[in-house]
Amino acid sequence: MREAQQKEMTSAVADQFDWSDPLCIGDELDSEEQMIRESVARYCQEQLQPRILKANRLETVDRDIFTEMGEMGMLGSTIKGHDCPGLSYVCYGLIAREVERVDSAYRSMMSVQSSLVMYPIDAYGTDDQREKYLPALASGRWVGCFGLTEPDHGSDPGGMKTRARAVDGGYRVSGTKLWITNAPIADVFVIWAKDDDNAIRGFILERGMEGLSTSTIEGKFSLRASATGEIAMDNVPVPEENLLPGIAGLRGPFGCLNRARYGISWGAMGAA
Repeated sequence: MREAQQKEMTSAVADQFDWSDPLCIGDELDSEEQMIRESVARYCQEQLQPRILKANRLETVDRDIFTEMGEMGMLGSTIKGHDCPGLSYVCYGLIAREVERVDSAYRSMMSVQSSLVMYPIDAYGTDDQREKYLPALASGRWVGCFGLTEPDHGSDPGGMKTRARAVDGGYRVSGTKLWITNAPIADVFVIWAKDDDNAIRGFILERGMEGLSTSTIEGKFSLRASATGEIAMDNVPVPEENLLPGIAGLRGPFGCLNRARYGISWGAMGAA
């Protein structure tokens, strides 16, 4: 008798369980959050899902995804102004969860653009930098990457060897960054380097600057639908106005990574 009751209870719970939202987060959302979740979920399932098998198999990156996400307001979604929607962090989390339901590679592409490129420009940059870079990044017309990890210093960024030597009118940046998401296709590079005082500073580099080159890391076993690569900088001339003046030290890159980790945590629920 007891076993029969337990089976009935188990069956009832299973019938009520929603695998797509096991924590019942949907019950706590307001109307705007529900609308954003539904529209992003529709885009991900109708536009991203059909592409992922081939992209993962062939290790190819579809650049158009950035402009599509830009049209949806998914890039830099928490930033206010400069053509960014200024959504809540709950909305950003919902977006990350829906994208990662398809694949971590697509969520990684989006998170890097939003949290590791657009966020530091907005939080640490000047008004001129915000006006120049954020609209193009928000639309997906420009792709950005975040250069912190180095060949000899991954989990120990304080030991970085990349240097920004002060010169007339700006800096000369030299060094190598490795395992950088979006690097092979990036137009904008947020690079962290030590200055003459050994302080870690952020700089905005652009594709086409003399001495700046990228290469692609191939043969990955995961995140195959996103581009990962190396950034090589050989005495790259960077004008003074490309320094991010609002931050110094590890607080700069760590502030960016904290935002990215928030999206990763929501993405993990989507992957599950």
